[in-house]
Amino acid sequence: METKIQNKLHTPIVLQRDAHNVSRSNISEPALKVLYRLKKADYDAYLVGGGVRDLLLERHPKDFDIVTDALPEDAGQLFRNSRLIGRRFRLVHVHFGKDIIEVATFRGHEDADEGADESDDTPKDRHTRDGMLIRDNVFGTIEEDAWRRDFTINALYYNIQDFTIIDYTGGLEDLNNRLIRIIGDPDQRYREDPVRMLRAARFAGKLGFNVEPNTESPIYELAGRLTHVPPARLFEEVLKLFLSGHAVATYDLLRKYTLFDKLFPYTAALLNPEHPASDDVDSLIRLGLTNTDVRIAQGKPVTPAFLFAVMLWRPMQDLAEQYIGDGARPLQAHQQAGAEIIAQQVGFVSLPKRFGIQTREIWSLQPRLHNRSGKRAYRLLSLPRFRAGYDFLLLRAQSVEPDLLPLCDWWTEFQEVSDSSRATMLKKVPGPRRRGRRPRKKRSSS
Repeated sequence: METKIQNKLHTPIVLQRDAHNVSRSNISEPALKVLYRLKKADYDAYLVGGGVRDLLLERHPKDFDIVTDALPEDAGQLFRNSRLIGRRFRLVHVHFGKDIIEVATFRGHEDADEGADESDDTPKDRHTRDGMLIRDNVFGTIEEDAWRRDFTINALYYNIQDFTIIDYTGGLEDLNNRLIRIIGDPDQRYREDPVRMLRAARFAGKLGFNVEPNTESPIYELAGRLTHVPPARLFEEVLKLFLSGHAVATYDLLRKYTLFDKLFPYTAALLNPEHPASDDVDSLIRLGLTNTDVRIAQGKPVTPAFLFAVMLWRPMQDLAEQYIGDGARPLQAHQQAGAEIIAQQVGFVSLPKRFGIQTREIWSLQPRLHNRSGKRAYRLLSLPRFRAGYDFLLLRAQSVEPDLLPLCDWWTEFQEVSDSSRATMLKKVPGPRRRGRRPRKKRSSS
């Protein structure tokens, strides 16, 4: 397939300024500054990837990436506010306050370091392990760079010199046909970087596109290779999958391709249709992701801690029930089970410590929200994680535990009424049941 496409598009398609809808007015000011600075220094500079794709689709790009023929060290010297990052891929990050513009050098062909002229001092640094790409700093031309990209719709270039759109791989046609198509041999490209399978699902979910059949078919067989990807990298990918505003559609595709099983194996085991809790687990996740999509659409903040609390709730709850059955108190059981489940999960997708603590706090609040007598309700209300715990209680009630609705209504009212009304509400709350004291052991005569 790769040869066929390359022969078909040996000469790139070039859309002149009047033949496309990309306008500089829709490109961020920091991105334009970087493009013009590179141009002024006599380097080629192009906007590339998702930014061009989204502009052509009349969407608002989340970020703008730039590619150039300047080597990373040379590009970095042009910007005092830049930082050279990466070992696997060397990149330049140019900082403008909270905005970061990523600048990459054109990548060369896979065999660019074979048979090359020894006098060529262009850095060549490409290594693979078991077919997986672990380092790739081979630089080349814009055409080589296009064929090294992952999907055709992400291999479109906007030239700041003459404002044209350049397409080497058929991305414009796939964009019109709403197709996600990987560039090159799918099996090889997925083995090089298994994260590309996640990206295929993410782009399909985000854009509402179909995955081209030859791009789709190897995913079922190669999904297990995600276990070769460092858990820290998969954490970043999980955030892109579920915190970008299209989590529900992406979740369905991950389930379809069995990719979800490799990210959250303990939860996936409960989603097996033969498991009695399958529907409940799916309902909770689906409602949680729906609410997340709504919050993002409304511009409200979202946190990885809540996402992981939703994904891992049922495995944690099942383990906590075992501890309660062994005599542990509910709060103690939730804390112990939460620590164990997160410790196991980070072997697949890592969770930074601060988010892991927040997730466990959300879980620990669930049994505590039942105990409202005395001053406990005021203490709970003052906790930093109260709102997240309350939202999680609502989620449980609205999805699979309707018996929690009266408790949710109580807490909703308690947050909204005056202090005097709160005092009245607390008088009607029954006191907690106390456990009987254990009898003291008799001291031995010795």
